[in-house]
Amino acid sequence: MKKIITMCLFALVAMTASAQKFALVDMEYILKNVPAYERANEQLNQVSKKWQAEVEAINAEASTMYKNYQNEVVFLSQEQKKAKQEAIMNKEKEASDLKKKYFGPEGELFKKREALMTPIQEEIYNAVKEISDLRGYSLVLDRASNSGIIFGSPKVDISNEVLEKLGYSNK
Repeated sequence: MKKIITMCLFALVAMTASAQKFALVDMEYILKNVPAYERANEQLNQVSKKWQAEVEAINAEASTMYKNYQNEVVFLSQEQKKAKQEAIMNKEKEASDLKKKYFGPEGELFKKREALMTPIQEEIYNAVKEISDLRGYSLVLDRASNSGIIFGSPKVDISNEVLEKLGYSNK
């Protein structure tokens, strides 16, 4: 009985699947061929390096303060030691706060990436949607992601068509 139910289930899935149309896109390939994406990435890299240098400069100040403190500690009173320790901790906290501000989950880099990438992603999505509507695709999968696609026929890959729709012919 279980075999009959299983075979019926497979037959039903096969009939349903045959009625559907599928396509693949390679988002990595598409993004590599969209100049605005490369420019946005370069802009993000530059700002990231600038902000990282700011954080490292403050960390270097804290490190210098700590080394100076270690050299002077035997000559300092308890109050002076405490004041220097607090100054060092404040400098380290300043670096940590700045790093969080720039690179945290809701930080400046995240916001900048979102502002630069969202329009590009929306443009690609709209091109894929338009092609899907035109061709009657029920499902479009990204072959570049870890979605478990073992094989995808190049016949159903619409990546070049998406690039053409975006105005970046790559033939």
